[in-house]
Amino acid sequence: MSTEPKTVQRRIAFRKANRKMPSRRHDIQVANVHHLNPELLTKFTTETGKILPRRVTGVSAKLHRQITRSIKQARQINLLP
Repeated sequence: MSTEPKTVQRRIAFRKANRKMPSRRHDIQVANVHHLNPELLTKFTTETGKILPRRVTGVSAKLHRQITRSIKQARQINLLP
């Protein structure tokens, strides 16, 4: 019995879904993630203002949710584009 997916498309999707996460970032303190700290929040957005995904930034899920909320709050009070 083979463990490989049957078709090429399934194999590509399987490899995309089971990608390794980058090394974890431990240099970000949770207390520094705040909507009044736009210098830190710009590290997690692209030039066009999109929020970078977790697999790119390497932060935990809990911290990523907090960063996302802070970015959206900073946008509402016009600290971020």
